[in-house]
Amino acid sequence: MESILETTVRPLPPYDFELTAGQPNYSREQPFKTEEYIDGCYIRLLDLGHRVVLANVRSVGTVDQPELSVGLTGDDLTESDADRAGRQITWLLGCDQDLRPFYDAVAGDTVLADVTNDFYGYHNTRTASVYEALVQAVLGQQIATNVSRIIRSLLVENYGVRATIAEREWYAFPRAESLATAEVDDLRQLKLSYRKAEYIQGIARAALDSGDNLDGVHDLEDDEVVKRMVAMRGVGQWTAQWVLVRALARPDGFPVGDLALRKTVSSLYFDGREIDDAQLLEFSERWSPWRSYATSYLFAALRSGRIAGS
Repeated sequence: MESILETTVRPLPPYDFELTAGQPNYSREQPFKTEEYIDGCYIRLLDLGHRVVLANVRSVGTVDQPELSVGLTGDDLTESDADRAGRQITWLLGCDQDLRPFYDAVAGDTVLADVTNDFYGYHNTRTASVYEALVQAVLGQQIATNVSRIIRSLLVENYGVRATIAEREWYAFPRAESLATAEVDDLRQLKLSYRKAEYIQGIARAALDSGDNLDGVHDLEDDEVVKRMVAMRGVGQWTAQWVLVRALARPDGFPVGDLALRKTVSSLYFDGREIDDAQLLEFSERWSPWRSYATSYLFAALRSGRIAGS
C-alpha cells in the first residue's frame, strides 16, 4: 500500500538549497533521468536496496539557518525507511559539509573569493556509491557533457531501477547486477563505444563481487583509493580523482587532466595562456587541502555562465 512519510534534514550552514540542488547541476533542457529540480523542489527516486522511495525535498529554512523538508512516498514505508532516506539525502546533497574552513583558506585568492561570494552556501553534491561515480565518470570520458547526459539517460531508461509512483514512472541509477549481466553488444546500442561498454561491465562486476558497490574504499587513504581505482580497466587518474570528489567526499581531490578545468584556470589566472597538466597540478597546491571544493566552485561558476571557459 502506498504511504507517505515526512522527515527533516538540517544541513550545516551556510547552505543554499537552490544553488546546491538546482541550477549548477540540473538542466531543464536535459534533466537527469534520476533527479529533477522544479519550482524549488528536488525530486529523486531513492534506492534503499529493499525498496525504493520517491523523495520530494524543499527548503523551509534560510541559507544561514538551513532546514530541508523531505516528503517520502512509497509502499508500506516505515520510520526506519524515513531515517535511511534522510541519511541518503544528507549524503547526496552534501548537507554535512562544513564550508567555513574552505572559505577562510581561499579568502586571499581574489578570483576564487569572488566565486565563493557569488555561490555562497553551495555544497558539493555526491553520488550514492563508488560504483555509480565510476560508471558516470567513464560515460563522461572524452565526450561533450550534453552527449554524456544523453547516454546516461539511455543507460538509466534501459537498465535502471524503476517505480510507478503518483501515476508516473520514476528511475534510479542501475544496480550493479543489471550492468554486470548486460551484454556488451546491448550496451553499445546506447551509443557507447565497445571499450566503454566493456569498462562499464567490468566496473559493475567488480562492484557486485565487492558486495558493497566498492564502498569499502571509504576506509582507505586518498593515495590507496586512487591506486585501487586505476587498477581497474578504463579507470585513469582523472576518473579516480572524481571518485575522491564525488563518491567519497574527500576535500582534496583534484581531477588533473580535465580539459575544461585547465582552460578555466588558464583563463582566470594565466590571462588565457595555455598551461599543461603539470602546471595545473602545481598551481592547484595553493588550494590544498580544499581542492575538491575549489574545483566544484569553479565548475559551478562555469556552468552558470558566471565565468567563461576558453
